[in-house]
Order: sequence, then C-alpha cells, then structure tokens
Amino acid sequence: MSLDRPIAPDPYELLPTVGAFTLTSADVANGEPMDAAYAHGSVGGENVSPQLAWADFPAETKGFVVTCFDPDAPTGSGFWHWVLVNLPATTTELPRGVAEGELGGAFSVRNDYGQQGYGGAAPPAGDRPHRYVFAVHALDVEKLDVSPDASPAYVGFNLAFHTVARAVIRPTYQVKE
Repeated sequence: MSLDRPIAPDPYELLPTVGAFTLTSADVANGEPMDAAYAHGSVGGENVSPQLAWADFPAETKGFVVTCFDPDAPTGSGFWHWVLVNLPATTTELPRGVAEGELGGAFSVRNDYGQQGYGGAAPPAGDRPHRYVFAVHALDVEKLDVSPDASPAYVGFNLAFHTVARAVIRPTYQVKE
C-alpha cells in the first residue's frame, strides 16, 4: 500500500543556512535502515532513542537542542518524533535510551504522538522508507524560552533565531506489509 506522493524536502533545506558540525551515532547512519529498537511500539519496536554524539561545534555555542523529524509522514506537515530542548553546552553525547532525568535540566516538549520524550519511527505499513532527520542544533543562548507544553513548531520557530550551526543524520525506516 505505498502512498503515492512526492518526496518531501528536507526541512532544513527550507531554512536559512547555518554552520555545520559533526554528528555521529553507534546506532543509526545516513541513508541506512534503523533497527526496530528505534521504532515505536505500535509497529513492534522498542521505542528507544539512538545514541548520538557531536563534536566540532562553534566555540560560541551556549546550548543544544536535539530533534527527530519525519518529513515523509503523510500529514502535509511531517511528524515530530523528538524535541529535546535546553541541553547544556557541556553535553556532547546522548546514550542510547537516554532518560530525561540524566540531562541537567533539559526536557522534551510533546512530540506528535502527544507525549514528552522520544517517540520511535512508525511509518504506515507498506509505505516507502521514511527518512528520520536527527538534528543537533547549536544555540547562541543557554536555553530557549519554552515550556514542556510547547509545540514542536513553536520550538522550531525559536530555533530559527538562535541556531548558529546544525549537525544531521538521516537514517530510514520502513514497515513491510
């Protein structure tokens, strides 16, 4: 049951250009299928966030935001799987399955599942592979002025004004019919 629609643009191609830095993961890779561990329970996954590590970000970085977005979701606006805000500038890695209490005051706003925290991949069964855009945003402020009930779009609006550099990994996930 492949949904017949054009491939959506990468969301960061539509925003003003910012600097880049290095993002790596022991768990996910650019253009490669993700393990079911990182998929949502609704499709038989474990709903575990992947390990992410970053380096070579600008010296003026004061904080970070980590996001995961599926631009291929059949919604007209994509699907936000994770928006983790207000990570301290001293944070350079998230372990696999990170618990928010371990993050020095950082927190997740609600994802498009309506929950705080990471929500794994869950594309429609039989659809083409979806891209999952994991991004780490280096900020020129220590914290965004948002609360846990903020929408991902509102966080994204704030990121547009405070992101000095961005690092991205784009793995894929597909649920076979």
